[in-house]
Amino acid sequence: MPERIADEAILRAVDDGFARQVAFLADLVRFPSQRGEEHAAQSFMAAAYEADGYAVDMWRVDVDAIRDLPGFSPVAVSYDDAFNVVATHTPRNATGRSLILNGHIDVVPTGPLDRWVRDPYDPAIEDGWMHGRGAGDMKAGLSACLYALAALRGLGYQPAANVFLQSVVEEECTGNGALACLQRGYRADAAFIPEPLEPRLMRAQVGPIWFRVEVDGDPQHASGAFSAGANAIEKAFVIIQALKQLEIVWNARKVDDPHFCNHPHPIRFNLGKIEGGEWTSSVPARCVFEMRVATYPGQKLEDARAELEACIADAARADPFLANRPPKMTYNGFMAEGYVLEGADEMEAVLRRSHVAVWGEPLTEHVTSATTDARFFGLYADTPAIVYGPICRMPHGYDEAVDLDSVRKVTQTIALFIADWCGLEPIDPEVSA
Repeated sequence: MPERIADEAILRAVDDGFARQVAFLADLVRFPSQRGEEHAAQSFMAAAYEADGYAVDMWRVDVDAIRDLPGFSPVAVSYDDAFNVVATHTPRNATGRSLILNGHIDVVPTGPLDRWVRDPYDPAIEDGWMHGRGAGDMKAGLSACLYALAALRGLGYQPAANVFLQSVVEEECTGNGALACLQRGYRADAAFIPEPLEPRLMRAQVGPIWFRVEVDGDPQHASGAFSAGANAIEKAFVIIQALKQLEIVWNARKVDDPHFCNHPHPIRFNLGKIEGGEWTSSVPARCVFEMRVATYPGQKLEDARAELEACIADAARADPFLANRPPKMTYNGFMAEGYVLEGADEMEAVLRRSHVAVWGEPLTEHVTSATTDARFFGLYADTPAIVYGPICRMPHGYDEAVDLDSVRKVTQTIALFIADWCGLEPIDPEVSA
């Protein structure tokens, strides 16, 4: 039977190693692991896993190997530098339940550096918060997974089941990194993702879709002396306004969703990028914009795409110029379904016990209009996935920061969860509890 040790001992062990954990997190934040630049940070993670004695698998994500799998999102960038890292703990005797601890290494762009109070890749601690791009989203979670296991090992114990530590790419734009882990054969009885959505149980999440729209114009002299032409930027806003009206329609449907019916604004059509025009005194010949929209759990992606495409086509037909030059729409990233955590009563009970032991109060739950990699495990691998993590301020914004005390407590919660869910065995077979 798996061994048991006192919760208090596990909590103290996390505390004892927390200074090292904070130093590790700071080192990890220093890597500017934006899309296409993750390799150095992944090599750092692989070295850390190897130093702790895990078998490490580091491989380049092969788009051709995953493109036909459920959950694949369209790829618009090179994967030449897209490496996943998975560390494997194998027990001497597998008597407990296996677990995936998943986190993503990729971070979003910083925006103009002069808008940051500090260098986003030079982490600083102030009033208990570590500042830096990716400090919260989600390098703190990666550190929590590694150091939760280190705390147990410091007590002379290890999980009595297989545990897979996953550091993946592409979470911020496709999720194809997590999908590649499934394609490579990594499976477990449960998954735990410490995304910085606060130490609450995430019950449901939306599914984002990314798309790109190219709008042509008729370039002329800005004076209009010869012909007014057609301004591609202004025509793009004809399409954008139609899409924003569709956003209102989709949000009204929340009344029919059992999880998002009380959410203030679950569906957001975010105009994330726009560019157009070549010369200030010329009517713009072209405008391109990119948008992220959300879908409800259970909403079929083909139905969502059909509505989006019809919205754009209808708006174009109603415009005298666009009717003859319809915009071109392509999908260039997320093509993700929403996800609801269901059928995981025992796993939830373990988390609730662990949370109360650390925080001294009952676990609450929430739904989010963001997305996580949990959908891959829950929808495509029959693996319930818990999302529960530290408190992050300004994720994706200027001066992102993570509350270090919440990181410490989340690490303690994960350590207790592992001890309960996986069970424990002495690292030294001669040691008995």
